[in-house]
Amino acid sequence: MPQGRPEHVPDDGLTTRQRRRQPVLAVHTGAGKGKSTAAFGMALRAWSQGWPVAVFQFVKSPRWRVGEESALRALGAGPDGGPVTWHKMGEGWSWIQRPGAERDHAVEAAEGWAQIKRDLAAQSYRFYVLDEFTYPMKWGWVDVADVVATLAARPGSQHVVVTGRDAHPDLLAAADLVTEMTKVKHPMDAGRKGQAGIEW
Repeated sequence: MPQGRPEHVPDDGLTTRQRRRQPVLAVHTGAGKGKSTAAFGMALRAWSQGWPVAVFQFVKSPRWRVGEESALRALGAGPDGGPVTWHKMGEGWSWIQRPGAERDHAVEAAEGWAQIKRDLAAQSYRFYVLDEFTYPMKWGWVDVADVVATLAARPGSQHVVVTGRDAHPDLLAAADLVTEMTKVKHPMDAGRKGQAGIEW
């Protein structure tokens, strides 16, 4: 893509402007850091365009204080940019081990996906971050075929970014943009745990 120009232009009858306005399904996967952070960076761009933004966090505990949440909520409440809605899915959605049957967690994940489907059908938002959503698919709590079909058939100009490790091959095949974060070096390799301002 030299100078932002595509290497191939399809013979689909669309103009450059029409192609540029097509909705994007992005997937950020891989073992490296930065998948969610990159998605929130995209959400900031969407906010700056005045688009309604929705974040659905699937496996981060609601007790965690995420820096991007504070920033995006403050921005969404202000006079500039678009509104921001942030959904924390409840403790049952977290991968952290705690009391509760796996069946309960699966039900809650399915309920969250059902809400996303309703929002997509209603075109409630213009930009969606489905954070750590690869895990409910991997664990069988959400049907992969249903996710892929729903995202492929979403109406209007709704952009979606899905984050998490081990993205399903069918999701990757359906996506317009796939980025794999690869770990080269990490502070944890030297015994250093996460810290404020870097991890949250």
